[in-house]
Amino acid sequence: MGFDTRFCISFVALCCLCLLRGIQAMDNSELRLLDDLFQEYAQKSFPRQPRTGLLYNVSLPSNFTGVEVSIVRLRRGSFLSKGANYSDFFMPPRIYSVPIFTRLDIVYSNLGNLSSYYYNVPNYTFIAPVVGFNTYGSTNTTGPIGNLSSPVTKLNLTLFGDSILVKFHSISLQQREKVKCVMFYSNGMFEMANMTLQNMCAVRDQGHFSIVEQTPPSIPLGPKEKGSATLWRWWVFGFAVGVFGLLLFGFIIIMTIRIYRMRKIGKMEKEAEKNEGLDATNVGQSKMPIATFVRTQPALEHDYFP
Repeated sequence: MGFDTRFCISFVALCCLCLLRGIQAMDNSELRLLDDLFQEYAQKSFPRQPRTGLLYNVSLPSNFTGVEVSIVRLRRGSFLSKGANYSDFFMPPRIYSVPIFTRLDIVYSNLGNLSSYYYNVPNYTFIAPVVGFNTYGSTNTTGPIGNLSSPVTKLNLTLFGDSILVKFHSISLQQREKVKCVMFYSNGMFEMANMTLQNMCAVRDQGHFSIVEQTPPSIPLGPKEKGSATLWRWWVFGFAVGVFGLLLFGFIIIMTIRIYRMRKIGKMEKEAEKNEGLDATNVGQSKMPIATFVRTQPALEHDYFP
């Protein structure tokens, strides 16, 4: 089967993975398929004559936004004697890879914000992205991994020296306690361990790794706590009712006073309409009432003039 045919099949499988990832956590076979897809995209990212020891970034489809994949090709002798320090991993010397290939390729991945779609740990929460690496044998020194017409060989690693250290550069753990390293291995198993003094995870094989924090369990309330919570709710309810009652009482008082004043003014206006009105005139700066006519006409007491 040629490279193009295998790539098309893998692309279809990739689409299936994208549909499944939002429904349920993947099982071991699906996770291995995801690693194979990253490896095939990594093959395409290699130039015709890749340089040994140079890390190449891998382009992924848009539905893997936030995921980072890279690949580096190393000589087996150099890897055995010097190790490799790329991406988030510090690999010490004396790491044996089998079967034996002249060159090997390491594919690094960082799942970013899609970490929880592919991996989960019951009762724990990820506080760092899931990162990982896988090694493959390379027989082609001037092109992609291995022979394009033959399956790619994944290597097994055996450490005879120090552990591989995983560093999470974007995470600050100065104020975090009770965090654990979690290691997802290719056999589908995972294990947890304490972090090193340098806030790193020490691992002994290839796979995927992250940092998790235990999810606080919900503590049920006892009878005393339930009674206190009920009493507190009644206090809040009583306070709210009291405030509403005071506002309503004040509103009734104000409306009563306004109605009383309006009635009093209306009564005074009616009394004024019953009385006879007088004209007014200005006297200085004051306004005084005056009569418009004289009720009793003056009359002379005697008809003669003196």
